[in-house]
Amino acid sequence: MDNTEIEKLENQNEETRKIQYTGGSSYIVSLPKKWIQDLKLKQGDLVAIVRMGQSSLQISPVSKRINKEQREATIEVTKDNSPYFLARKLISIYFLGFNVINISQKDGGRMSAQQREVLKDVVRRVLMGTEIIADSATTITLQVLINLLELSVDGALKRMVLIAKSMHRDAILSLRENNVELAKEILKSDDEVDRFSFYIVRQLNIAIKNEHLLKEIGLDDSRNCLGYRSIAKSTERIADHAGLIAKDIIEMEKPMNSDIVEKITEMSNFALDVLEEACLSVFKRDYDSADLAIEKSRNIDDLEKGIVRVASKLKDINEIYRVKIITENIRRVAEYASDIAEIVLNMTVQQKLRKG
Repeated sequence: MDNTEIEKLENQNEETRKIQYTGGSSYIVSLPKKWIQDLKLKQGDLVAIVRMGQSSLQISPVSKRINKEQREATIEVTKDNSPYFLARKLISIYFLGFNVINISQKDGGRMSAQQREVLKDVVRRVLMGTEIIADSATTITLQVLINLLELSVDGALKRMVLIAKSMHRDAILSLRENNVELAKEILKSDDEVDRFSFYIVRQLNIAIKNEHLLKEIGLDDSRNCLGYRSIAKSTERIADHAGLIAKDIIEMEKPMNSDIVEKITEMSNFALDVLEEACLSVFKRDYDSADLAIEKSRNIDDLEKGIVRVASKLKDINEIYRVKIITENIRRVAEYASDIAEIVLNMTVQQKLRKG
Protein backbone atom coordinates (compact mmCIF):
# COMPACT_ATOMS: atom_id res chain seq x y z
CA MET A 1 0.00 0.00 0.00
CA ASP A 2 1.54 3.34 -1.08
CA ASN A 3 1.27 6.70 0.69
CA THR A 4 -1.61 7.87 -1.54
CA GLU A 5 -3.76 4.87 -0.56
CA ILE A 6 -2.97 5.40 3.11
CA GLU A 7 -4.00 9.06 2.88
CA LYS A 8 -7.31 8.03 1.23
CA LEU A 9 -8.07 5.63 4.09
CA GLU A 10 -7.27 8.26 6.70
CA ASN A 11 -9.44 10.85 4.93
CA GLN A 12 -12.46 8.51 5.15
CA ASN A 13 -12.47 9.10 8.91
CA GLU A 14 -11.97 12.86 8.72
CA GLU A 15 -14.37 15.58 7.61
CA THR A 16 -14.08 19.37 7.71
CA ARG A 17 -17.15 21.30 8.85
CA LYS A 18 -17.69 25.03 9.41
CA ILE A 19 -18.91 26.20 12.81
CA GLN A 20 -21.98 28.43 12.50
CA TYR A 21 -23.27 30.98 15.01
CA THR A 22 -26.98 30.70 15.81
CA GLY A 23 -27.25 33.59 18.23
CA GLY A 24 -27.53 33.59 21.98
CA SER A 25 -24.89 31.32 23.49
CA SER A 26 -24.77 28.46 20.96
CA TYR A 27 -22.86 27.45 17.90
CA ILE A 28 -23.80 24.53 15.63
CA VAL A 29 -21.82 22.14 13.44
CA SER A 30 -23.21 19.60 10.96
CA LEU A 31 -22.24 15.90 10.88
CA PRO A 32 -21.73 13.77 7.73
CA LYS A 33 -24.88 11.87 6.75
CA LYS A 34 -22.96 8.61 6.19
CA TRP A 35 -21.59 8.67 9.73
CA ILE A 36 -25.09 9.10 11.15
CA GLN A 37 -26.36 6.20 9.03
CA ASP A 38 -23.43 3.94 9.94
CA LEU A 39 -24.09 4.51 13.64
CA LYS A 40 -27.84 3.94 13.13
CA LEU A 41 -28.72 7.34 14.59
CA LYS A 42 -31.74 9.46 13.75
CA GLN A 43 -33.05 12.95 14.28
CA GLY A 44 -33.64 13.65 17.96
CA ASP A 45 -31.01 11.19 19.26
CA LEU A 46 -28.69 12.60 21.90
CA VAL A 47 -24.93 12.98 21.54
CA ALA A 48 -22.44 13.72 24.31
CA ILE A 49 -19.68 16.27 23.67
CA VAL A 50 -16.58 15.91 25.83
CA ARG A 51 -13.65 18.32 25.89
CA MET A 52 -10.40 16.34 25.51
CA GLY A 53 -7.48 18.39 26.80
CA GLN A 54 -6.88 21.87 25.37
CA SER A 55 -7.39 21.24 21.67
CA SER A 56 -9.90 18.43 20.99
CA LEU A 57 -13.60 17.64 21.29
CA GLN A 58 -15.06 14.13 21.28
CA ILE A 59 -18.64 13.56 20.10
CA SER A 60 -20.24 10.22 20.99
CA PRO A 61 -23.83 8.92 20.78
CA VAL A 62 -25.37 8.59 24.25
CA SER A 63 -27.22 5.44 23.14
CA LYS A 64 -23.90 3.72 22.45
CA ARG A 65 -22.34 4.54 25.78
CA ILE A 66 -24.18 1.94 27.86
CA ASN A 67 -25.40 -1.13 26.04
CA LYS A 68 -28.48 -2.46 27.82
CA GLU A 69 -29.17 -5.11 25.21
CA GLN A 70 -29.86 -8.58 26.60
CA ARG A 71 -27.44 -10.82 24.73
CA GLU A 72 -28.43 -14.48 24.84
CA ALA A 73 -26.44 -17.64 24.09
CA THR A 74 -27.25 -21.35 24.12
CA ILE A 75 -25.04 -24.32 24.96
CA GLU A 76 -26.32 -27.56 23.47
CA VAL A 77 -25.50 -30.61 25.57
CA THR A 78 -25.20 -34.22 24.47
CA LYS A 79 -24.93 -37.21 26.79
CA ASP A 80 -21.34 -37.74 25.60
CA ASN A 81 -20.14 -34.26 26.60
CA SER A 82 -17.65 -34.22 29.45
CA PRO A 83 -18.97 -32.05 32.34
CA TYR A 84 -15.63 -30.21 32.34
CA PHE A 85 -15.87 -29.56 28.59
CA LEU A 86 -19.26 -27.92 29.26
CA ALA A 87 -17.83 -25.97 32.20
CA ARG A 88 -15.03 -24.55 30.05
CA LYS A 89 -17.54 -23.61 27.35
CA LEU A 90 -19.75 -21.86 29.92
CA ILE A 91 -16.82 -19.83 31.24
CA SER A 92 -15.85 -18.80 27.68
CA ILE A 93 -19.40 -17.58 26.98
CA TYR A 94 -19.42 -15.66 30.27
CA PHE A 95 -16.16 -13.97 29.16
CA LEU A 96 -17.84 -12.89 25.91
CA GLY A 97 -20.36 -10.80 27.85
CA PHE A 98 -23.63 -12.67 27.30
CA ASN A 99 -26.38 -11.75 29.78
CA VAL A 100 -28.52 -14.89 29.45
CA ILE A 101 -27.07 -18.37 28.94
CA ASN A 102 -29.28 -21.38 28.21
CA ILE A 103 -27.85 -24.85 28.74
CA SER A 104 -30.11 -27.50 27.21
CA GLN A 105 -30.01 -31.13 26.14
CA LYS A 106 -29.67 -31.30 22.36
CA ASP A 107 -31.87 -34.36 21.79
CA GLY A 108 -34.52 -33.42 24.33
CA GLY A 109 -33.26 -35.91 26.90
CA ARG A 110 -31.98 -35.22 30.41
CA MET A 111 -28.57 -33.93 31.42
CA SER A 112 -26.61 -36.35 33.57
CA ALA A 113 -26.37 -35.72 37.30
CA GLN A 114 -22.61 -35.10 36.96
CA GLN A 115 -23.08 -32.59 34.13
CA ARG A 116 -25.61 -30.64 36.19
CA GLU A 117 -23.50 -30.78 39.35
CA VAL A 118 -20.32 -29.50 37.66
CA LEU A 119 -22.14 -26.68 35.83
CA LYS A 120 -23.90 -25.51 39.00
CA ASP A 121 -20.60 -25.66 40.88
CA VAL A 122 -18.94 -23.38 38.29
CA VAL A 123 -21.81 -20.88 38.56
CA ARG A 124 -21.56 -20.85 42.35
CA ARG A 125 -17.76 -20.68 42.63
CA VAL A 126 -16.42 -18.57 39.78
CA LEU A 127 -19.05 -16.75 37.69
CA MET A 128 -19.57 -13.50 39.60
CA GLY A 129 -23.06 -12.02 39.41
CA THR A 130 -24.52 -15.11 37.75
CA GLU A 131 -27.69 -16.76 39.04
CA ILE A 132 -29.72 -19.80 37.98
CA ILE A 133 -33.15 -18.42 37.03
CA ALA A 134 -34.64 -21.65 35.59
CA ASP A 135 -33.76 -25.26 36.32
CA SER A 136 -35.44 -28.35 34.88
CA ALA A 137 -34.39 -31.87 33.96
CA THR A 138 -33.54 -30.75 30.40
CA THR A 139 -32.51 -27.09 30.73
CA ILE A 140 -30.61 -24.72 33.01
CA THR A 141 -30.95 -20.99 32.35
CA LEU A 142 -28.45 -18.53 33.79
CA GLN A 143 -28.61 -14.76 33.96
CA VAL A 144 -25.74 -12.39 34.71
CA LEU A 145 -27.45 -9.96 37.07
CA ILE A 146 -24.49 -7.71 37.93
CA ASN A 147 -24.57 -4.44 36.00
CA LEU A 148 -21.54 -3.58 33.88
CA LEU A 149 -21.06 -0.31 35.77
CA GLU A 150 -21.66 -1.56 39.33
CA LEU A 151 -18.05 -2.62 39.87
CA SER A 152 -15.19 -1.03 37.91
CA VAL A 153 -12.14 -2.95 36.75
CA ASP A 154 -10.03 -1.10 39.34
CA GLY A 155 -12.59 -1.93 42.02
CA ALA A 156 -12.54 -5.64 41.17
CA LEU A 157 -8.74 -5.66 40.99
CA LYS A 158 -8.46 -3.97 44.42
CA ARG A 159 -10.60 -6.71 45.92
CA MET A 160 -8.50 -9.38 44.24
CA VAL A 161 -5.32 -7.88 45.66
CA LEU A 162 -6.79 -7.56 49.17
CA ILE A 163 -7.83 -11.23 49.18
CA ALA A 164 -4.47 -12.41 47.80
CA LYS A 165 -2.55 -10.41 50.42
CA SER A 166 -4.81 -11.69 53.18
CA MET A 167 -4.23 -15.27 51.99
CA HIS A 168 -0.45 -14.80 52.29
CA ARG A 169 -0.66 -13.21 55.73
CA ASP A 170 -2.89 -16.05 56.94
CA ALA A 171 -0.50 -18.60 55.43
CA ILE A 172 2.41 -17.21 57.44
CA LEU A 173 0.23 -16.99 60.55
CA SER A 174 -0.79 -20.62 60.16
CA LEU A 175 2.91 -21.52 59.78
CA ARG A 176 3.80 -19.66 62.98
CA GLU A 177 0.94 -21.27 64.91
CA ASN A 178 1.04 -24.62 63.12
CA ASN A 179 -2.66 -24.01 62.51
CA VAL A 180 -3.93 -26.55 59.98
CA GLU A 181 -7.54 -25.33 60.12
CA LEU A 182 -6.50 -21.81 59.13
CA ALA A 183 -4.44 -23.26 56.27
CA LYS A 184 -7.53 -25.10 54.99
CA GLU A 185 -9.52 -21.85 55.05
CA ILE A 186 -6.89 -20.23 52.82
CA LEU A 187 -7.59 -22.77 50.08
CA LYS A 188 -11.27 -21.75 50.06
CA SER A 189 -10.35 -18.09 49.46
CA ASP A 190 -8.77 -18.98 46.12
CA ASP A 191 -12.22 -19.30 44.53
CA GLU A 192 -12.98 -15.67 45.43
CA VAL A 193 -9.85 -14.48 43.64
CA ASP A 194 -10.83 -16.50 40.56
CA ARG A 195 -14.33 -14.95 40.62
CA PHE A 196 -12.91 -11.43 40.45
CA SER A 197 -10.39 -12.44 37.80
CA PHE A 198 -13.10 -13.91 35.54
CA TYR A 199 -15.26 -10.82 36.13
CA ILE A 200 -12.40 -8.54 35.04
CA VAL A 201 -11.86 -10.55 31.85
CA ARG A 202 -15.59 -10.29 31.09
CA GLN A 203 -15.56 -6.52 31.66
CA LEU A 204 -12.53 -6.02 29.43
CA ASN A 205 -13.98 -8.14 26.63
CA ILE A 206 -17.21 -6.11 26.67
CA ALA A 207 -15.48 -2.73 26.87
CA ILE A 208 -12.90 -3.38 24.16
CA LYS A 209 -15.75 -3.82 21.65
CA ASN A 210 -17.37 -0.54 22.68
CA GLU A 211 -14.99 2.35 23.21
CA HIS A 212 -17.67 4.40 24.93
CA LEU A 213 -17.75 1.91 27.81
CA LEU A 214 -14.03 2.15 28.55
CA LYS A 215 -14.33 5.26 30.71
CA GLU A 216 -17.51 3.92 32.28
CA ILE A 217 -15.60 0.93 33.70
CA GLY A 218 -12.63 3.08 34.75
CA LEU A 219 -10.16 2.80 31.83
CA ASP A 220 -8.72 5.63 29.74
CA ASP A 221 -7.41 3.73 26.74
CA SER A 222 -8.29 0.45 25.02
CA ARG A 223 -4.56 -0.31 24.85
CA ASN A 224 -4.62 -0.76 28.64
CA CYS A 225 -7.06 -3.68 28.43
CA LEU A 226 -4.30 -6.19 27.73
CA GLY A 227 -2.24 -4.73 30.57
CA TYR A 228 -5.12 -5.12 33.02
CA ARG A 229 -5.70 -8.69 31.84
CA SER A 230 -2.04 -9.49 32.61
CA ILE A 231 -2.21 -7.73 35.99
CA ALA A 232 -5.28 -9.77 36.95
CA LYS A 233 -3.51 -12.98 35.90
CA SER A 234 -0.43 -12.10 37.98
CA THR A 235 -2.65 -11.39 41.00
CA GLU A 236 -4.35 -14.74 40.46
CA ARG A 237 -0.93 -16.43 40.47
CA ILE A 238 0.04 -14.65 43.70
CA ALA A 239 -3.06 -16.13 45.37
CA ASP A 240 -2.15 -19.55 43.96
CA HIS A 241 1.24 -19.39 45.70
CA ALA A 242 -0.48 -18.64 49.01
CA GLY A 243 -2.52 -21.78 48.41
CA LEU A 244 0.63 -23.81 47.76
CA ILE A 245 2.13 -22.62 51.06
CA ALA A 246 -1.11 -23.59 52.83
CA LYS A 247 -0.99 -27.09 51.31
CA ASP A 248 2.58 -27.54 52.57
CA ILE A 249 1.52 -26.51 56.07
CA ILE A 250 -1.37 -29.00 56.01
CA GLU A 251 1.08 -31.78 55.10
CA MET A 252 3.68 -30.87 57.74
CA GLU A 253 4.16 -33.57 60.36
CA LYS A 254 5.65 -31.24 62.98
CA PRO A 255 6.10 -27.48 63.55
CA MET A 256 8.94 -25.78 61.66
CA ASN A 257 12.03 -24.42 63.45
CA SER A 258 10.94 -21.14 65.10
CA ASP A 259 14.05 -19.18 64.02
CA ILE A 260 13.46 -20.18 60.42
CA VAL A 261 9.78 -19.20 60.70
CA GLU A 262 10.79 -15.70 61.87
CA LYS A 263 13.04 -15.27 58.83
CA ILE A 264 10.30 -16.56 56.53
CA THR A 265 7.90 -14.04 58.10
CA GLU A 266 10.37 -11.24 57.38
CA MET A 267 10.72 -12.38 53.78
CA SER A 268 6.94 -12.60 53.33
CA ASN A 269 6.40 -9.10 54.74
CA PHE A 270 9.00 -7.77 52.31
CA ALA A 271 7.32 -9.49 49.34
CA LEU A 272 3.93 -8.07 50.34
CA ASP A 273 5.47 -4.59 50.64
CA VAL A 274 6.70 -4.90 47.04
CA LEU A 275 3.22 -6.04 45.99
CA GLU A 276 1.66 -3.07 47.81
CA GLU A 277 3.99 -0.66 46.00
CA ALA A 278 3.29 -2.25 42.62
CA CYS A 279 -0.49 -2.20 43.10
CA LEU A 280 -0.50 1.42 44.26
CA SER A 281 1.33 2.27 41.05
CA VAL A 282 -1.53 0.62 39.12
CA PHE A 283 -4.32 2.56 40.82
CA LYS A 284 -2.42 5.86 40.82
CA ARG A 285 -1.03 5.36 37.29
CA ASP A 286 2.35 6.23 38.83
CA TYR A 287 5.45 5.48 36.72
CA ASP A 288 7.94 6.34 39.49
CA SER A 289 6.21 4.13 42.05
CA ALA A 290 6.23 1.22 39.59
CA ASP A 291 9.93 1.71 38.93
CA LEU A 292 10.60 1.74 42.68
CA ALA A 293 8.72 -1.55 43.13
CA ILE A 294 10.84 -3.20 40.42
CA GLU A 295 14.08 -2.05 42.04
CA LYS A 296 12.88 -3.15 45.47
CA SER A 297 11.87 -6.61 44.23
CA ARG A 298 15.49 -7.43 43.35
CA ASN A 299 16.35 -7.79 47.05
CA ILE A 300 14.08 -10.80 47.50
CA ASP A 301 16.77 -13.18 46.20
CA ASP A 302 19.17 -12.22 49.00
CA LEU A 303 16.50 -12.86 51.64
CA GLU A 304 15.70 -16.26 50.14
CA LYS A 305 19.36 -17.29 49.95
CA GLY A 306 19.90 -16.26 53.57
CA ILE A 307 17.03 -18.45 54.77
CA VAL A 308 18.10 -21.45 52.68
CA ARG A 309 21.66 -21.08 53.99
CA VAL A 310 20.47 -21.24 57.61
CA ALA A 311 18.00 -24.06 56.82
CA SER A 312 20.75 -26.19 55.27
CA LYS A 313 22.16 -26.71 58.78
CA LEU A 314 18.96 -28.41 59.96
CA LYS A 315 19.10 -32.16 60.53
CA ASP A 316 15.68 -33.02 59.10
CA ILE A 317 15.91 -33.29 55.30
CA ASN A 318 12.12 -32.98 54.95
CA GLU A 319 12.14 -29.70 56.88
CA ILE A 320 14.93 -28.34 54.66
CA TYR A 321 12.86 -29.26 51.61
CA ARG A 322 9.76 -27.51 52.99
CA VAL A 323 11.72 -24.36 53.79
CA LYS A 324 12.96 -24.23 50.19
CA ILE A 325 9.47 -24.75 48.79
CA ILE A 326 7.88 -22.08 51.01
CA THR A 327 10.58 -19.48 50.34
CA GLU A 328 10.32 -20.16 46.61
CA ASN A 329 6.57 -19.47 46.75
CA ILE A 330 7.21 -16.21 48.62
CA ARG A 331 9.88 -15.18 46.09
CA ARG A 332 7.33 -15.66 43.32
CA VAL A 333 5.08 -13.07 45.00
CA ALA A 334 7.79 -10.43 44.63
CA GLU A 335 8.47 -11.52 41.05
CA TYR A 336 4.81 -11.26 40.06
CA ALA A 337 4.66 -7.87 41.80
CA SER A 338 7.59 -6.80 39.65
CA ASP A 339 5.73 -8.04 36.55
CA ILE A 340 2.73 -5.91 37.54
CA ALA A 341 4.98 -2.87 37.97
CA GLU A 342 6.54 -3.42 34.53
CA ILE A 343 3.07 -3.39 32.98
CA VAL A 344 2.41 -0.06 34.72
CA LEU A 345 5.64 1.33 33.22
CA ASN A 346 4.36 0.42 29.76
CA MET A 347 0.95 1.94 30.50
CA THR A 348 2.28 5.23 31.86
CA VAL A 349 5.53 5.86 29.95
CA GLN A 350 3.84 8.23 27.48
CA GLN A 351 2.47 10.30 30.33
CA LYS A 352 5.96 10.39 31.85
CA LEU A 353 7.48 11.61 28.56
CA ARG A 354 4.90 14.41 28.28
CA LYS A 355 5.75 15.63 31.77
CA GLY A 356 9.45 15.09 31.01
